[in-house]
Amino acid sequence: MEGGGGVPLEALKEESQSRHILPASFEANSLQKSNWGFLLTGLVGGTLVAVYAVATPFITPALRKVCLPFVPATTKQIENVVKMLRCRRGSLVDIGSGDGRIVIAAAKEGFTAVGYELNPWLVWYSRYRAWREGVHGSAKFYISDLWKVTFSQHSNVVIFGVPQMMLQLEKKLELELQDDARVIACRFPFPHWTPDHVTGEGIDTVWVYDVSTFRGREKRPTSMPFQPAILA
Repeated sequence: MEGGGGVPLEALKEESQSRHILPASFEANSLQKSNWGFLLTGLVGGTLVAVYAVATPFITPALRKVCLPFVPATTKQIENVVKMLRCRRGSLVDIGSGDGRIVIAAAKEGFTAVGYELNPWLVWYSRYRAWREGVHGSAKFYISDLWKVTFSQHSNVVIFGVPQMMLQLEKKLELELQDDARVIACRFPFPHWTPDHVTGEGIDTVWVYDVSTFRGREKRPTSMPFQPAILA
């Protein structure tokens, strides 16, 4: 059947359909490109968020005035610390506990041990290690700034410090600790205290300070005051 102008009706229908098909395919391509754009944006954004979440706990401490970097304790350092804890009682605290090695080793020796660490990833990993080693009941880890924590309840203090912080920490511990407490410094000694014991060598050196000593309250034999003889 033909129209008034002599053009077949079927040809008109095919032309009309082709006009509609081209825009449809174009819209599909545009939609696909848009979806890829959203996906790419999401991947880039998610990657940046993940990097920020992982890096922030490591970068933030470095921006502080006194930075306590994470350097894992060597096997020999742990052995030296444990040796200096023999015959000791009471709770133990590790200041800047890192991946929890000292706290876990102390818990295995029968101590109730606590670790304070700013990096949440290291704290979570330490808790996992304590659970894996079967000492999660006596080894606890907390996300906290050491300058905001009081150590008065602990009888044994372990610190892997840096020279920039030792003087300030020395004053803090001297004010807070009880007379029967012991402080064990690894890698760097305290600037003013005289150690009661030193063991190890090089980076494995451990300095041991008893609070009663650096407070000058150690027990010493008292001498009788001089009394002049009275002549009859």
